[in-house]
Amino acid sequence: MTSALLPTYARAKVSFERGEGAWLVARDGSRYLDFGAGIAVNALGHSHPHLVAALTEQAQKVWHVSNLFEVPEAERLAQRLVDNTFADVVFFSNSGAEANEAAIKMARKYHAAGGQPERFRIVTFEGAFHGRTLATIAAGGQQKYIEGFGPKVEGFDQVPFGDLAALKAAITPETAALMIEPIQGEGGLRVVSPEWLRTLRALCDEHGLLLIMDEVQTGVGRTGKLFAHEWSGVTPDIMSAAKGIGGGFPMGACLATREASRGMVVGSHGTTFGGNPLAMAVGNAVLDVILAPGFLDTVRKTGLLLKQRLAELKDRHPNVIADVRGEGLMMGLRCVVPNTDFAAAVRDQHMIVIPAGDNVVRLLPPLTIGEAEVGAALDRLDAAAASFETALRGAAE
Repeated sequence: MTSALLPTYARAKVSFERGEGAWLVARDGSRYLDFGAGIAVNALGHSHPHLVAALTEQAQKVWHVSNLFEVPEAERLAQRLVDNTFADVVFFSNSGAEANEAAIKMARKYHAAGGQPERFRIVTFEGAFHGRTLATIAAGGQQKYIEGFGPKVEGFDQVPFGDLAALKAAITPETAALMIEPIQGEGGLRVVSPEWLRTLRALCDEHGLLLIMDEVQTGVGRTGKLFAHEWSGVTPDIMSAAKGIGGGFPMGACLATREASRGMVVGSHGTTFGGNPLAMAVGNAVLDVILAPGFLDTVRKTGLLLKQRLAELKDRHPNVIADVRGEGLMMGLRCVVPNTDFAAAVRDQHMIVIPAGDNVVRLLPPLTIGEAEVGAALDRLDAAAASFETALRGAAE
């Protein structure tokens, strides 16, 4: 039977009916260890009791009122984000792409409000992924996402990852901002060094540019800090967040300094669903857990354990795994074999990982995992890698 869904996804032939913590249960009753977390979304795992309670309580009150009225839970969540970050103001959206659209518009409006509307171009980096809207695919610059959708949206200049000479050459009197992910997720778990982020900050200060951090995938505890740029000591002017911030409920946010947001006045931007009471209740519940004393310390310790165990896995299977990348609980394995084949082999072991660029598979487990889940994951990864080596030996014979 032909599906009524638009065929834009190559879906695996498995569906899940419930989950608990780091585990998903398929309709046939089989259990899968979830090291994909809905692509870094289910930051606190499945059916977290505090999130379920918050959503259930709010659902019995009011779901949606629009931004024509005050939403007290949005005010509370915004203040908590401001109190724990560089930002002075927050705009809530429904997704990472929308948060990045707000960031792009804000950077352009900043210069227009300062009397320089010609400064609208944004420099981004090859391998980046900033979303699927027409503007954000242009920002990412990857041809596979742009092809067939008409002329590329004007105003984005890509430079090679880590190429200082190319970056300096790309900055012109029309440049408004630099935009970067502290760790490229879709681009293959490539970590941006603290030195490079400090270089970007210095260039922005020198040329009067805004620095935009895309922390849609890296944020909300994923690397062991609330946001990944904190590791470098570099402060952005604008930052996007999504995925983990809603713990599985659709939600995004654009955070900024008051100066960077000076052009965003009444009527300059908007959203129907962004900041709705349901999302805000869940977002506050997520922060209750992640900002609790000791939580991020545990994420860092678990991330270090996972990295050490993955390094041992690579050493045992050099014909399958070439490299280990990432920080905290945002890890990647660059494969020797095709990454999609490896992801499928891992799924045969009842574990979920996510393919990415540069022949990498991502490991993005819930931040609530512990030593037992790390051990279970390594057993499954080891078995998947061994299956390739058995096949290679058979081919050689």
